[in-house]
Amino acid sequence: MKKGGVPLENVMTIEQGSGFRKGLQAGISIAIGYVPIALTFGLIAKTTGLTLGETVMMSMIVFAGASQYMSLSLLSLGTGIIEIILTTFIVNIRHFLMAASLNEKIEPDRVLNRVLYSFGITDETFSVAATKSGTITTGYMFGLNFIAYASWVVCSGIGFVIGAGLPQTLQESMSIALYAMFVGLLVPSMKASVKVVFLAVLAACFNSIFTMANLLSTGWSIVGATLLSAVLVEWVETMKKRREGDPS
Repeated sequence: MKKGGVPLENVMTIEQGSGFRKGLQAGISIAIGYVPIALTFGLIAKTTGLTLGETVMMSMIVFAGASQYMSLSLLSLGTGIIEIILTTFIVNIRHFLMAASLNEKIEPDRVLNRVLYSFGITDETFSVAATKSGTITTGYMFGLNFIAYASWVVCSGIGFVIGAGLPQTLQESMSIALYAMFVGLLVPSMKASVKVVFLAVLAACFNSIFTMANLLSTGWSIVGATLLSAVLVEWVETMKKRREGDPS
């Protein structure tokens, strides 16, 4: 088949190429924003004891800033692999909703392509794609995700290399950046929603109880505290709505 005298296959290739370039352009600001965070991750990964290969591989496979920082913290505490995987899954479970939401805007395509660009969805790329007007092409998503992904992975490696050249005392002091990162993520959310405040306080209380009473190991304590606080807060919210006469 032809479109305007040009074979349809060629038209599709041209459109995908154009979409890819537009995605790259839209993702430049995200890539720039990832630079300092990825560099810091690489620095802290070095102080945590990871090798360069392990640091880059984590960024390539996980590709989730908050989860990677959390994983470093758990690794430094000697947490088991199962607890780390479960904690990361809980933190990233929102990505299922992001992918489902974008599925309504993106053009129909093969399952393989959908799986590939779904892997690259982050909070930032989701925000850019979700606010784009009209139908989103597969090429656009690949371009958007590619530049963000490349920035994160490459800068993680650069951060590790920079960290290797720092004095040992300074390398060890970089571990405080983990706590600064978590505070930086938590405080803006706490300002925006009272529910987040309750979640944070409850999770901290449950984790303290589990740890001090030696009921659970460090990793399972974090997983249990996270799940229990989330369930409890949602239950309270549901009861509150029912009392107010809102069945939703």
